[in-house]
Amino acid sequence: MFKFPCFKVAINTDPHPDRPLLYSLEDEPSNLDEMPLMMSEEGFENDESDYHTLPRARANQRQRGLGWLLMGGWKILCGSCCDCLARMCRRTKELKARTVWLGHPEKCEEKYPKNAIKNQKYNFFTFVPGVLYQQFKFFLNLYFLVVACSQFVPSLKIGYLYTYWAPLGFVMAVTMVREAVDEVRRYQRDKEMNSQLYSKLTVRGKVQLKSSDIQVGDLIIVEKVGIKSIPTVKPFVFLGSCFIRTDQLDGETDWKLKVAVVCTQRLPALGDLFSINAYVYAQKPQLDIHSFEGNFTREDGDPQIHESLSIDHTLWASTIVASGTVIGVVIYTGKETRSVLNTSSPKNKVGLLDLELNRLTKALFLAQVVLSIVMVALQGFVGPWFRNLFRFIVLFSYIIPISLRVNLDMGKSAYGWMIMKDENIPGTVVRTSTIPEELGRLVYLLTDKTGTLTQNEMIFKRLHLGTVSYGTDTMDEIQSHIGQSYAQICQLGGSNLLTTDAPKAAAPKVRRSVSSRIHEAVKAIALCHNVTPVYESRANGETESTAAEADQDFSDDNRTYQASSPDEVALVRWTESVGLTLVNRDLTSLQLKTPAGQVLTYYILQIFPFTSESKRMGIIIREETTGDITFYMKGADVAMASIVQYNDWLEEECGNMAREGLRTLVVAKKSLSEEQYTDFENRYNQAKLSIHDRALKVSAVVESLEREMELLCLTGVEDQLQADVRPTLELLRNAGIKIWMLTGDKLETATCIAKSSHLVSRSQDIHVFRSVSNRGEAHLELNAFRRKHDCALVISGDSLEVCLRYYEHEFVELACQCPAVVCCRCSPTQKAQIVHLLKQHTANRTCAIGDGGNDVSMIQAADCGIGIEGKEGKQASLAADFSITQFKHIGRLLMVHGRNSYKRSAALGQFVMHRGMIISTMQAVFSSIFYFASVPLYQGFLMVGYSTIYTMFPVFSLVLDQDVKPEMALLYPELYKDLTKGRSLSFKTFLIWVLISIYQGGILMYGALVLFESEFVHVVAISFTALILTELLMVALNIRTWHWLMVLAEFLSLGCYIASLAFLNEYFDLGFITTPAFLWKVSVITVVSCLPLYIIKYLKRKFSPPSYSKLSS
Repeated sequence: MFKFPCFKVAINTDPHPDRPLLYSLEDEPSNLDEMPLMMSEEGFENDESDYHTLPRARANQRQRGLGWLLMGGWKILCGSCCDCLARMCRRTKELKARTVWLGHPEKCEEKYPKNAIKNQKYNFFTFVPGVLYQQFKFFLNLYFLVVACSQFVPSLKIGYLYTYWAPLGFVMAVTMVREAVDEVRRYQRDKEMNSQLYSKLTVRGKVQLKSSDIQVGDLIIVEKVGIKSIPTVKPFVFLGSCFIRTDQLDGETDWKLKVAVVCTQRLPALGDLFSINAYVYAQKPQLDIHSFEGNFTREDGDPQIHESLSIDHTLWASTIVASGTVIGVVIYTGKETRSVLNTSSPKNKVGLLDLELNRLTKALFLAQVVLSIVMVALQGFVGPWFRNLFRFIVLFSYIIPISLRVNLDMGKSAYGWMIMKDENIPGTVVRTSTIPEELGRLVYLLTDKTGTLTQNEMIFKRLHLGTVSYGTDTMDEIQSHIGQSYAQICQLGGSNLLTTDAPKAAAPKVRRSVSSRIHEAVKAIALCHNVTPVYESRANGETESTAAEADQDFSDDNRTYQASSPDEVALVRWTESVGLTLVNRDLTSLQLKTPAGQVLTYYILQIFPFTSESKRMGIIIREETTGDITFYMKGADVAMASIVQYNDWLEEECGNMAREGLRTLVVAKKSLSEEQYTDFENRYNQAKLSIHDRALKVSAVVESLEREMELLCLTGVEDQLQADVRPTLELLRNAGIKIWMLTGDKLETATCIAKSSHLVSRSQDIHVFRSVSNRGEAHLELNAFRRKHDCALVISGDSLEVCLRYYEHEFVELACQCPAVVCCRCSPTQKAQIVHLLKQHTANRTCAIGDGGNDVSMIQAADCGIGIEGKEGKQASLAADFSITQFKHIGRLLMVHGRNSYKRSAALGQFVMHRGMIISTMQAVFSSIFYFASVPLYQGFLMVGYSTIYTMFPVFSLVLDQDVKPEMALLYPELYKDLTKGRSLSFKTFLIWVLISIYQGGILMYGALVLFESEFVHVVAISFTALILTELLMVALNIRTWHWLMVLAEFLSLGCYIASLAFLNEYFDLGFITTPAFLWKVSVITVVSCLPLYIIKYLKRKFSPPSYSKLSS
C-alpha cells in the first residue's frame, strides 16, 4: 500500500491554468473602437503600429461637490448603499490561502464549509415563501390574487368568496405539492451522495465516516473503486505514485499520474504520520482545475524539510483513483472545492410556452380593462364610476381563466408520466416537470463527446505496412508471423539475427520480408508508449510478501493497463492479443513476454511525452541482450510526415483511414550508435539546465534526432460510438437542429469523432480555427473564416476566449451560420458560457446533453438539460431536467414527446382561454342590454361548475391528442422545423380564438334573449345549457386523433350536467327544462354557434391542409 499524505482528497475545476476567465481584461488597450471585421489583411497590418501606440484609458478624477450630487451622484450613492446592504445580507465569505496540519482538523484557524452536496432550491423556512414568489411573479397568478382579495371589500363584492378563493387555493396547492415532491427527491439524492462512506486514518487506525463529515485536515484513505473486494495493488506502479481518472471533472478519460510527497514515503508505518509535525500551506480556492500552488513543511526535522506542491500532488473531488491506494490530507471541502466552484447553482427554468401565455394573458387583461372602461363610459361615468369600473373588471375576470394554470400544470405532469412510461426509451426520468414543451422548440443542441457520443472504448482496427494492410479479420496472420519470428530468434540462441534493428551503415539496403516488417512494427508498438501494467490480487488475505513473490508470475488474468491515453492502451492490448505482451514497467525499464513465454528486458534511456504542440511522443530504448539503442517515435500524420523517409503511401492511407473514422498514428524508428546517443544525451542534459528558453532548446535537441526515420507502420484505432449515434445525429440535423460539440478533449480527437459520428457530413469542409492569442490574430482568422461557406468550425477553448473578448457578436454570428461547431479543450465554465451566449445572441431555445460532472454547468445553463447515466457516473443525470440511458433516445424524446407536449399544451392553453372569453363575451352582451349594470349573468355554483365538472374532463383530454403518429414523426423529422417557429401558439392563432369566442358568445346570448318568452330565468337556462353543449362540441372539433378516454370524458361531462339539473332549482326553472320548447331552442342556438366552424374547418382541410395531414393521408 502506498502512502500519499499530501494528496488532497478534496474537491475541485477550470481546465486552463494560465488562462484568465472569459471577458477578463487583457494587456491591450480596452478603450479602442471596434475595428471593422472585414478590413483587409494588408490594411490591418498597416494599422498595427497605430493600434499599439494608442494611449491607455484613464479615469478622470471628477470634482465631487453639490453639483455632482444633484446631477446624478445621488443615484450612484444609493446604488452603492444597496450593494453594501446586499453584501451584508449575503455575508459572502472571502476565500483565503490556508495552513492545514496533517491529521489535526482542530488546529485549523478558520471554520471551513461542510463537505456536503446540496442541490435543493429551498430549505424548511424558505419553501413556502419561495414557491409563492415563483408563482406570483407570473402576471396570471398575481392578477387572480388581487381579484380574490378585492372580494373582501363589500362594495366590490360580485359573488360568493369561494368562487374566487377555491380555484386559487387549488392552484397553489397543486403547485406546492409538485414542488415539494421534486424537492424531496432532490433531498433524497443529496442524502445518498452525502452518506457515502470513506476511510479516515486516525491514531487508533481506520474509521469509517460519511462524506459529509469530512473536515479540512483529515487524513483520508482513497482506494481504487469499481471492485467489491478492494484488491491489493502490487507495486508495479512507480513507488509513491498512482493513476487517477478525471473524466467527471474535465471530460478527459486518459489516466493521469500523480506523485506523493517524498519525505512521507520514508515513514515505516501509517501511524507515523501522526508522530510527525507537518503542515500544508495551500493557495486560496479557485476555479482552475489544472493548477495548484502550495508547500509541504515538516517542522520536527533538523533542518526543517520544505517541499513545493503542484498539480501533480493533488486529487480533486470528482476524480477517481484508478490504481493504488492514496492517503491524502483534505485541503478544500464543500463549496470551496474545484468541482462545486465550477458548477452553477440550480435555477428555476421557465418554458417558452409559459412566457408566451403570460404575454397573452397581459393582452387579455388590457382588453378586459378597455371593455370595463367602455361599459362605464356608456353609463356616462355617473355616480361612483371608479367603483363600477373595478366591479366590471372583477365581473369580466373570467376572461383570464385561473384554470389555465391548473390545466397546464396537470398537463405537464401527464406528459412527464407518458415520457417515463414509453417502452421505446426505457429508463428515462423526468426530473423537472415544468418544461416538457421545451423539447419541442429546440434549435441548438450542445453535446459532450466522451461518453455521450462515444463509448470511450478504443479498439485496434487496422495495421498498414505500406504494401500490405491487416484488418480485424486478418489479425491471426500477424499472430502467426510473430510466433514464427520469436521461435526463430530462440533457435538462433537469442541473437536477433532475423530482425536486426537496422542495417549497418556500410551494408546495402535490402528489402526485408513481410514477416520481418510485421515483427518490427509490433515490437515498436509494444515499446513506444507510456502504458503501465498493474496486477491485482483479489485474495484479500494475501500478505505483502506473498504478493511480492507473485510479482514475477505476470498472471494474464489479473493484469490491467493504465495510461494517459486510451489509444495507447488499445495499442498495447492489441500487441498482447498477437503475442507480444507488456508484463512490467517502472521508471527505468520495461519487459515484454514473447509468444514462447520468454521475458525480454529493455532499458528506458529517455522519454519524450506527447504534447498538443508536438503531436508525437518518442522513447529511446536499449535492448538488454544485444545492447542496441533504438529511438522509436509515433505521432499524428501531420507531425510525422516530414520526419520519416520519403514514401508514396502514407498520406493516401491516412486519408483512407480518417474517412473510416479511425484515429491514425504513424510509427517510426531510428537506430543509434553508442557515440550518437552519448552526444545527444550531453546536449539534451545541457538544454534541460538552461534558464532562458529551456523548452525551445530542449525541443531543438530532440528534433536533431527526428530526421530520416524509418517508417514502420500506420495504425488505425476506433473510438466506438454509442449505439445509433449516426442515424440520431442525422435525424436531428434533418429536424433543423444545429449541433455543437463541446469537449475537453484534444482537437485531433474531437475532429475525428465529428467525422466518424457524421456530426459533420462527408460533403462538408472543416475549418480548423488556428490558435490565436491577441486581437490582431483573432481579427485575421475571423476574416479568413468569413470567406468560407457551408463548412463546420473546429475551435479550441483558448482561441474561443480571445474571439469572445474582442469580437463576441461577430464570432457568434459567424458560428451560428455553420452547420456544425466543435469546441475542444473547453472548461466546464466555458461550456456554460457558450450556452449563455447562444441564448443571448439568438433568442432560440438551447438544449445541453452530457454524462459527466464537467457537463453539469452546461446542462443547468441550457433551457433544457438532458443527462445520460453512463460510465462517468450519475452527476449529470441528477442535475439534468431529463435523464436518459442512451444518446439515441434523444431522437424520440424530441421528435415524438417534444412535439406532442408543445402541440397539446398550445391547444389546451388556447382552449381554456376560449372558455373564459366566451363567457366574458356573454357577460358583456348581457350587461350592455340591461343598462350596463355590473350584475353577474351566472352566479355561485354555475360559474364554479362551468370551469370544473361540466367542461374540465373533455378540455383536459386534449393532452391525449396527437396530430402525427410517433412513427411518422420519426420518419419525417422535417416536421419538427415548424414547431420551432412557434406557429401553434401565436398572436395570430390567439386572435382567431378571440373572434371565435366573440361570435359564439354573441350568438349564445342574443339567441337566448330572442327565444325566451316570459321569465328571465329561462334566459339563464337556455344560454347556459347551450354554452355547455357548445364547449363539448368545440372540444370534439379540435381533436385530431380520438382516444377512448376522450369519448368517455365527453359523455361523463354531459352526464354530470344532466344529472345536476335536478339540484339546480335555485338557478333554473325545472318545469321549463323538461319541455320540448327548451330542447329545440337550445339545439338551434348550439347548431348556429358551432355549424359554421365545422364547415370552415372542413373547407380548410380540403383546400389548405397542414403538412402533417398530407403525410398521414
